[in-house]
Parts: sequence; structure tokens; C-alpha cells
Amino acid sequence: MSNPKSLPSLLLIMVALFFGCGRPAKELNENTTSAHSLSLQVGDGKYVRVDTKESVVTWRGSSVQGAHTGYVYVSKGELILENSKLTGGAVEVDMSTIEDHDHRSDNNLIKHLKDPDFFDVKKFPFSSIDITTVTSIHDENEEIAANLTIKGITHMVRFPAQVDIKDGIVRANGKLVIDRTRWDVRYNSGKFYDNLADKTISDSIEFHIQIVARK
Repeated sequence: MSNPKSLPSLLLIMVALFFGCGRPAKELNENTTSAHSLSLQVGDGKYVRVDTKESVVTWRGSSVQGAHTGYVYVSKGELILENSKLTGGAVEVDMSTIEDHDHRSDNNLIKHLKDPDFFDVKKFPFSSIDITTVTSIHDENEEIAANLTIKGITHMVRFPAQVDIKDGIVRANGKLVIDRTRWDVRYNSGKFYDNLADKTISDSIEFHIQIVARK
């Protein structure tokens, strides 16, 4: 998509998060809070802190004209371990860190993703994912149920992840696909606009979530 007005949206496309829909369930909450800040636990041994230098979300969006990929970075987070198993946690993403696949952040694509057509980053600087349940599938394979908040809107999602825990270090890799319109990202969506032709942008955003946490 050469025209910035024909660009895909994110996290999670920020992610057709990360092929198919991530089975969003009932809407849990909707608000217009301008900022979200995750509060971390202190002094509880079951919480392990997310390493923000090693954690990243890769996004992929697509349109009739092509696809774009890029990155957005974790600002803070923690995972909960009980009996050497992942049982919960929360991760906050700084939406102002959106980059394209070349790690550029000042081009028309990224500027458009940050404006009100897409993620309205000045008003909603953070997105978050709060893990509610972790179901073991096989070996390192898990199904994660979580509350995903983007633009102050929260929906439950489910997605597969691989979780490896060794020597106090947690490495989790998940793939999530969402319908962006459920989080009020409607720009050039065929559900809401007619006669878009080659300007149509897929409603699916794919996110590959890579989290490293350590004590």
C-alpha cells in the first residue's frame, strides 16, 4: 500500500494477530480513559518481571494492495508462576513505539497508524493484555485466555502459545489474530464503508507476541 491512507492497522496486519480470528468473546469493558498504566506486584515470589529489552510484539496487517509488518514494544509487565507453571500475568505495550519492519518510526505509515484513524496514540498511549487463565494443551503448548485492551476498549481473546520455563526464566511465544473493528479501529473497513475497491483494508490484525520474564 503506497498511499498512507490505505494502510493496515496493528498489535497487534499489533495480527489474515498473529491467521484467522483469535476468538474474541464477550465485551468486558469500554471506556475513554486517556492512559492506562499497569501496576506491578512487589515482594511476591510468584511474580516474575518481564524483560522489556527482550520482549516485543510483531504486527502484520494487510489490504487489497499488499501487507505491512512491524514492531511495537513492551513498556512493563509480569507473569505469575505457580508450581513452575504459568498461571497469569499482564503486559503493557507502549503504542508510541510502533515501527515498521525496517524499524522506522517517522514515516507516513507509522504516523497514520498513530493518528485517530487507527490507534489514536496521543489519547490512548498504552494497550495491555491481562492473562486470566492458562490451559495446558501438550508439553509446552498452552491456550491463553486474556483481556485485551486497545483504545480503552477491552475484549476477551484466546490464542495458542508456547511457554518454556527453565532456571527461573520464562520464554513465551504466542500468536493472536483479532478483528480490529471490535476495538473501534474501522478505517477503510469493508464492514463500515462502501465502494472502497482497492483501498479496502483487512479487518484482521496479526500479532506475534514474544515475552521473556525473569526473577
